[in-house]
Amino acid sequence: MRAVINADEQPKPFNTMLNYHLGFANPDGSPAQVSAGKRIRPVLTLLSCEACGEDWQKALPAAAAVELLHNFSLIHDDIEDRDELRRGRPTVWAIWGVPQAINAGDAMFVLAHLALLRSAARGVPADRLVRAMLAFEQMCLQLTIGQHLDLSFETRSDVTAEEYMRMIAGKTAALISAACRIGAIIAGAEDAQVEVLAAFGHNLGLSFQLQDDVLGIWGDPNQTGKPTSDLIHRKKTLPVLYAADRDPSLRPHLFALHPISETQAEALRAQLEALGAKSHTEAEAARAFAAARAALMRLPSSQARDTLEALASSLLRRQQ
Repeated sequence: MRAVINADEQPKPFNTMLNYHLGFANPDGSPAQVSAGKRIRPVLTLLSCEACGEDWQKALPAAAAVELLHNFSLIHDDIEDRDELRRGRPTVWAIWGVPQAINAGDAMFVLAHLALLRSAARGVPADRLVRAMLAFEQMCLQLTIGQHLDLSFETRSDVTAEEYMRMIAGKTAALISAACRIGAIIAGAEDAQVEVLAAFGHNLGLSFQLQDDVLGIWGDPNQTGKPTSDLIHRKKTLPVLYAADRDPSLRPHLFALHPISETQAEALRAQLEALGAKSHTEAEAARAFAAARAALMRLPSSQARDTLEALASSLLRRQQ
């Protein structure tokens, strides 16, 4: 993936921004190797391809495309959410400004498409590549719908849990589902297997986000890398919405636009847990995981399938 964004004809500062976001460079352009996420999505693409009987290396361009697309969305999310830190480092817009960050995100979007098109060089037939591109484009649209809903929630005090689940289905589950679907398509899998892996990815995405909701409020900042709670940021996640439905008197405190202190957040955190918000969200995450596993078990037994199951289990148990 690094080679994709190091073309000689690209200006060095342009490359620096992209490589910085991916964890390959420091702001001055010098080499770096820092945490840039778990790379879960591309791994899912490779394993899905192998689980359908094809050499995982054939899916390498598709896996790079999925990861680049994910990082495009992160660059733009950071701008829209005004987040100044990501993975413990200043965000692209915080260093180079909003206009350059928007442009860098746009470049990452294009590079993701170019990476997927390189599947042809790996011997992927044209009909499979067209199907993969269609799945990729549909996922891109779902991501923007999910982001639209997420942004709209910021100024609303009437968001429902049902709306929230629809939002994460687009913003989180769509990309993970597409990662698995595209891997199966690249492998030339039958439609039934493609849909099984897409369902696995969809439910895994829901489980992943719901676990993230729990960690965003009750996780250890030293492990999650988030210095402040989602409560301080007024994020309308499932625990918050669940608690607000059960105790409407909390709504002004949970949905107010003004900032709150860590002390106030701690008090709200205790109230949410007392109302069962944490246990409810954990149960929903476990339910989504069970659905993901049930879908996966419809595939023929293989080492790749076992690895997918183990990876999914580790995500549900993660602390960061």
